[in-house]
Amino acid sequence: MASNRAVVYVKPGEVEVQDTSYPDLILRDGPGVNPLNVGRKCNHGVIIKVVTTNICGSDQHMVRGRTTAPSGLVLGHEITGEVVETGSDVEFIKKGDLVSVPFNIACGRCTSCRRQDTHICENVNPDRPGSAYGYVDMGGWVGGQSEYVMVPYADFQLLKFPDKDQAMDKILDLTMLSDIFPTGYHGAVSAGVKTGSTVYVAGAGPVGLAAAHSAQLLGASVVIVGDLIEERLAQARSFGCETVNLREHDDLGEQLEEILGVPEVDCAVDAVGFEASGHGEDAGEAPATVLNSIMGATRAGGRLGIPGLYVTGDPGSKDSDAKEGTLKIRFGLGFAKAHTFVTGQTPVMKYHRDLMKAILSGNAQIAKAVNATLISLDQASDGYKQFDGGASKKFVIDPHGMVRA
Repeated sequence: MASNRAVVYVKPGEVEVQDTSYPDLILRDGPGVNPLNVGRKCNHGVIIKVVTTNICGSDQHMVRGRTTAPSGLVLGHEITGEVVETGSDVEFIKKGDLVSVPFNIACGRCTSCRRQDTHICENVNPDRPGSAYGYVDMGGWVGGQSEYVMVPYADFQLLKFPDKDQAMDKILDLTMLSDIFPTGYHGAVSAGVKTGSTVYVAGAGPVGLAAAHSAQLLGASVVIVGDLIEERLAQARSFGCETVNLREHDDLGEQLEEILGVPEVDCAVDAVGFEASGHGEDAGEAPATVLNSIMGATRAGGRLGIPGLYVTGDPGSKDSDAKEGTLKIRFGLGFAKAHTFVTGQTPVMKYHRDLMKAILSGNAQIAKAVNATLISLDQASDGYKQFDGGASKKFVIDPHGMVRA
């Protein structure tokens, strides 16, 4: 009988690789599975042999104990792999296809999916619109930081690479199509980046770096990245970004003026989310810091792209309001400046095919931008620890040793 191994959340601060069930085309009961989804048949799905699967900053929120994720939850929503089994209702995806899996699970049938709003599919999560693999309160679809994983609605969702050999040569770039590259790109598009724009990106983690690279692809004249960790800022500078160190200087406007001659930008991207830190040397956690700072730093009439994750409940917060997802945002400032806010998960399918073509043509260098770093499945726990410590790396797990270093 086929076996499987996966990265499992154990308790706050701890993940480990465990033996798990080999997937089949039914969503079975397990940690985090919504009772209304138990027993759901997925003849429209496939089984994938995972070639690469990435550690995401969103995973870290669960691992830090900042959500209600249950012990035993299989992690991972950034999945690229080879199809090894197809359901009876799958018509166009074939065994042997090498595919990218969008992190948001979408049926292709509901009103939202028909609008390309696949991030708020109405049929995959009984609790609310929108779902993802291996994530708390997202319906219980099993995560893909594993050797094998089941993917539903295969004909609709999967992005097939046109040439397997070419794809494997660029797999460290293509693995970013499941989430991080479309998410960064969505942040930049949502912020209204266009030719000549000046752009501020809050956060030099992988999503922030992806947003910065995306802003360059969209024609920005200057991209400025802010963070508290110098190693991450150095990574942003490595592909042509300006940077501001918010630990050393707490006045963002002054730092922007030193670079641009004016204390504001045309548009901004929040790539941090709800665990934001305050600016300055001794500042602690301040969940609304980024949102308030980008309102202050963006010109009147500008747009704010917000791909950084915000949650409806943060049980690990020390702030009583933030525990319920309530933040002290200066909304009046945004109103006075006529800002446009764009929030929510990224509709990956809106972007992933075009971004694939940009990678295959050599125009997008996303693996270099985010410092893609290959590790084995057994090194996943250490990868989580390094990432949580601020390492400027995007960890890519290679469960079967299929990727050439």
